[in-house]
Amino acid sequence: MKQPIATTNAPGAIGPYSQAIDAGPFVFISGQIPVNPATGEIPEGIAPQTAQSIANIKAILAEAGLSIDNVVKTTVFLADMNDFGAMNAVYADNFTAPFPARSAVAVKELPKQVLVEIEVIAAK
Repeated sequence: MKQPIATTNAPGAIGPYSQAIDAGPFVFISGQIPVNPATGEIPEGIAPQTAQSIANIKAILAEAGLSIDNVVKTTVFLADMNDFGAMNAVYADNFTAPFPARSAVAVKELPKQVLVEIEVIAAK
């Protein structure tokens, strides 16, 4: 059984997918790019973009009745692996031990030419 989760406090889906899906013991959150849901703007630089992506994730988690502490797995997509250190510093400020499992990969390009996209899986 799966139920969609959606909030206006995070950017809406721009294609045929859900912001998140509640699938019983887990919530799967689609990749969040750093779009400010109130203004539609994208901040400049990897650190502010990482912070906005995580803020969007937190908003979706809140809609599901969860918090960042429920996250068990993340995948970080970077347009440039040289941004890993700066992304990681912001990431570290938002997660606490025990940290979620994580993958971080460089990709050729991301939607809207952003520098980072983050997806997560949270456990209830």
